[in-house]
Amino acid sequence: MSGSTARFDEFETVDWIHDGAKERRRQTEPQRHTEPRHQLLLRAYNAIESWVVVTLVGVLIGINTAIISIATEWLSDAKLGVCRSSWWLNEKFCCWEHKAGECTSWSTWDHAMGTDTVFLRYMAFVALGTVFATTCAWLVRVYAPLAAGSGLPEIKAILGGFVLRGFMGFSTLVMKSVGLALAVGSGLSVGKEGPAVHMGCCVGNVVSRNFARYRRSAARQREIVSAAAAAGVAVAFGAPVGGVMFSLEDLSSRFPRKTLWRSFFCALIATVSLQAMDPFRTGKLVMFQAAYDRDWHVFELVFFVIIGVFGGAYGGMCIRLNLKVAAFRKKHLAKWAVAEVAVLAAATTAVTYVNSYTREDMGELLSYLLQECKEGSKGWNNMCDASRASQVAWSLAAATVIRAVGTVLAYGCKVPCGIFVPSMAIGASFGRLVGTLAQMLHRAHPSWHMFAQCAPDTPCITPATYAFLGAAAAMCGVTKVTVSVVVIMYELTGALNFLVPTVIVVMIARIVGDMVVEGGISEQLILLNGLPFLDDMEDEVLDVPVAALMCRVDDVHVVREQGMVVDEVRRVVTTDVRGFPVVDDVGRVTGYVGCKALARAVADAGIDQNATIAFDQSAHRAGVLQLSALVDSSPVTVRPQTSAETVIEIFRKLGPRVILVTSEDDGQLEGLVTRKDILRHVRSQH
Repeated sequence: MSGSTARFDEFETVDWIHDGAKERRRQTEPQRHTEPRHQLLLRAYNAIESWVVVTLVGVLIGINTAIISIATEWLSDAKLGVCRSSWWLNEKFCCWEHKAGECTSWSTWDHAMGTDTVFLRYMAFVALGTVFATTCAWLVRVYAPLAAGSGLPEIKAILGGFVLRGFMGFSTLVMKSVGLALAVGSGLSVGKEGPAVHMGCCVGNVVSRNFARYRRSAARQREIVSAAAAAGVAVAFGAPVGGVMFSLEDLSSRFPRKTLWRSFFCALIATVSLQAMDPFRTGKLVMFQAAYDRDWHVFELVFFVIIGVFGGAYGGMCIRLNLKVAAFRKKHLAKWAVAEVAVLAAATTAVTYVNSYTREDMGELLSYLLQECKEGSKGWNNMCDASRASQVAWSLAAATVIRAVGTVLAYGCKVPCGIFVPSMAIGASFGRLVGTLAQMLHRAHPSWHMFAQCAPDTPCITPATYAFLGAAAAMCGVTKVTVSVVVIMYELTGALNFLVPTVIVVMIARIVGDMVVEGGISEQLILLNGLPFLDDMEDEVLDVPVAALMCRVDDVHVVREQGMVVDEVRRVVTTDVRGFPVVDDVGRVTGYVGCKALARAVADAGIDQNATIAFDQSAHRAGVLQLSALVDSSPVTVRPQTSAETVIEIFRKLGPRVILVTSEDDGQLEGLVTRKDILRHVRSQH
């Protein structure tokens, strides 16, 4: 699909070269004026400060996630009933001291009103779900519009070297947290795992902004945001190693060893904090952790392949259809965001209530689908009852379709929403369906040759493990993430003996998914929403020189090395550019100066508007404002015939904001090119 550039102007480009140089000057300057005996203390403080920031970020992410988990579970149960003795308790805690089926403190809404009417329970479920979702959409629209969506595409753009003001601010964090609990609790087919990354990055930004060292350096702040993103995934899945792997594989454009170590530490602290809070009072970090003690058989690979193909096909079709829905939403429903959410919530809850598998919160549903059947137990909703296997299979098939349609429609609406857990629930439902059908086949024909490996009088096929593999396949199909999905699923279950089947289904899902659509849903939304992101161009072949992409010198604002007056400079700095090439009297490039630094220096000088300004070091005359200290005398320059691929590599590896294009013979300025210029050209070709 063609890529938009609609939101390019909302983002500012970070100059990593200039930022790194300023940071090195800040580090060396205090040491130059500090006594030798105090330099050791200064270095120790600098080393400890970063770990203090990472620790605070991890603790706050863990606490925030625990509070959201508690609120989400209460809101989900509130649609079904109320605890008569303590209204603030959800069903599990209300009936904590009672056996299943013997709790009298919890009442469905019809019983609480003194009747026994299924229709009243149905209406309460639909009405409360709609109220929760509508309230969420209204709060987000009024107080923090940037809190809508998952936030992953924007986070990728930010970590790639761009700045979106307010996207990781305190108000966005608050509304993302409150809105996420309402959105997930309403019953919409959305998850909280994607937004958990955005919230983690918000916590990292808010905390680090209180430390001057991080407030002044975009590079150091990127380290904290990368670590916070890893911690967000870690607490979402209870998988600290998987969180770091996800940040490395899918989010961060640059991930040096120092960032890797701090990300792991931050993810660990966040996970420990969540464990200490124990929001589910089960000792589990997430609701759907499970464990398996049975092994798999070679003949089951046939069923695993089916699950992998489904995961890839679902992921690809989900991406394609969701992009069509998103385009329709932008074109026709932009003014009706709250009304759209209200209608969507009413329709979703009205349909999901009918099916017992979709009526449950998706996290809780996963916990049921991933549990092995115990000997002699019928399991939740009779899933382990052999006499009802056919009925269970039909219900699982219906749940798969309902959740898939709901996810396609809901993901991207103007509430905080993620797609990880909905996709896992869809994959787990299909996987459990395949496992149930395989189990029925084995029971009907135990003497078939394919079942020769099965031991007599012992369970041969475990449908729960099929659900586990289905969840991994569907998650990979949507995100196109492989290694981190395998690691996350292993950390969720500890099922080392199912590592090989997990790798198989994930790889098949990735291959099939790439056949349907290239790139994960985050990459596709980056293109659809016009976000600037350079690292999505690895396979692009630009058979053009940089001269075809650059902004030509006639359209470039420049400052002369000598001869400009204050009034001229003041007019130049009011333009919407971030910096200016410095040229001599014949147009040769002598440097580059930032707009903000230039504007601040002229304002602070307090001199007459007709006073002369000089940007070269030789002009030290009376009455001349000398600003050579602001000039970067060695900007990145290329020749007009330099290939566009080379320029892209310079942007990726070095990270300058702008590259100047100079003539081959005398170094005269011919134009300049930015990351946004490259992206505009590429997306205009598709």
